[in-house]
Amino acid sequence: MSSLVVLVSAILVIASTFFLFPLVVRSLGRVVGWHLRRTSQSRREAIYERVREEQRAFLGQQRPGSAREESESTEDDGWERIEKSTAGFARNGGVADVEWGGIIGFFHPFCNAGGGGERVLWAAIKAVQQRWPNAICIVYTGDQGVDKTAMMSRVETRFDIRLYPPTLVFVYLTTRHYVLSSTYPRFTLLGQSLGSLVLAYEAFGLLCPDVFIDTMGYAFTTALSKHVLPDVPTGAYVHYPTISTDMLDSLEAGGQGLNAGAGKGVRGVLKRRYWQVFARMYGWVGGHANVVMVNSSWTQAHIRSLWGASRAKRDMHGDVDVVFPPVAVEQVEEQIEVSAESEKKRERMLLYIAQFRSEKNHAMVLEAFASLVHGRSKPASPSDEEPPRLVLVGSIRHRDDATRVYELRLLAHELKIKEHVEFVCDASWPEILDWLRRSWVGVNGMWNEHFGIGIVEYQAAGLISVVHDSGGPKSDIVIDHEGGPTGFHATSTADFAQAFDKALSMSPDDTLAMRRRARASAQRFTEQEFTRRWLSHVEELVALC
Repeated sequence: MSSLVVLVSAILVIASTFFLFPLVVRSLGRVVGWHLRRTSQSRREAIYERVREEQRAFLGQQRPGSAREESESTEDDGWERIEKSTAGFARNGGVADVEWGGIIGFFHPFCNAGGGGERVLWAAIKAVQQRWPNAICIVYTGDQGVDKTAMMSRVETRFDIRLYPPTLVFVYLTTRHYVLSSTYPRFTLLGQSLGSLVLAYEAFGLLCPDVFIDTMGYAFTTALSKHVLPDVPTGAYVHYPTISTDMLDSLEAGGQGLNAGAGKGVRGVLKRRYWQVFARMYGWVGGHANVVMVNSSWTQAHIRSLWGASRAKRDMHGDVDVVFPPVAVEQVEEQIEVSAESEKKRERMLLYIAQFRSEKNHAMVLEAFASLVHGRSKPASPSDEEPPRLVLVGSIRHRDDATRVYELRLLAHELKIKEHVEFVCDASWPEILDWLRRSWVGVNGMWNEHFGIGIVEYQAAGLISVVHDSGGPKSDIVIDHEGGPTGFHATSTADFAQAFDKALSMSPDDTLAMRRRARASAQRFTEQEFTRRWLSHVEELVALC
């Protein structure tokens, strides 16, 4: 009899664990969500009031008689039209029309970084502002030392994107160190992902949005949002999967990337198992987003593989859709000529536009360039007597990036090419245009680059692209167009050196033809196309409010 009681008790415990535990978790999540809404309600009301005040002040500045340059009239008039339509707010309007006046929260802790991901963020916010003039765009950021005026000035300088100030609000977070890789010498992927939960919890405690969109790749935050704020529609724009099958494959001997060949021995086996477990966790959290957008077909394939089962289980019917990042194709084409005449103004210069991060593989590019310089014993043509130059243009986010630039300078010195290499940090948009106008070749050395906004800028400017034979650059950007190639692919240091030489040694006719094909191919990545596809998905989220 006692054995039967024990058996029944065990069955009841197991049953309660499987059936009651999810209920308990959901109930606790709702209690936490109620607490977050309650504690942030006063801030929400204050934000609405502050937005109204800023709108009135902005409208006063735009009235007849104020000093305005005619050259700014086109875009200013656009914001003036927005201002005239902002008569009031309809919170949680529940419809995806122009009058919707809710709060869209963009989770982007490093919004001042100045990279391609930030261009996506600001272009997305501009599109939302013009589509829903009454909506408030909240950016959850850890950039505490930068106020809104300075941030908007940097956005305009770096990306040539002008935003509407009154309905843009920054919510500053104090726990960003929890998502820094330096905080976790071991188990970095897991540490950063769990750290993003701390950061997101702080964000919701400061302000609960009506729509939540992760635009930086912290997938765990969408799961937290669904558990504590289940009525808030969630979206994710994924630039790069946190874990992928390619990363697991890279552990093998002969693999590529930062962990190439790290799967050997007991430590390697444990690392592989850790990554496999993390991949399952990543797939589970990814299933909580109502809308998922990715930046390339390469990213799409990986996210479908990792998140597909979890999304199907939760009846998230929307597909993982490719929304190519916005690139200033039209602006580049207006500013930079591609013709036989403009060829006379170009210099034998290789340009690499990328943040100074380790995965961008600047060191390999320097080594390939050194092989090119030291291997060219005689000029290919009379106009090619001087060795080519390499220009590295990128933004510096923090001390680690600054240290990396210093180390790269030392490497250039060791390779005996420092006279032919130039580092340009935190360049403005006009400066970048000038480099694009003068350069001959555009370079990208990152393995499995998710997309590559800089590469599209190369193409729009007519540069001959030399990119890594992987990821988005291979599958989406540097592809054949109009029956011919638009650039070169490479894998190893020797491959890149050879591709550099080919790009610099083509005949004038072949060079100009490839430049024109590349420019025509870049039309697939315009800001207008991004805006159209982005808004179609955000409309889905707004309709769920």
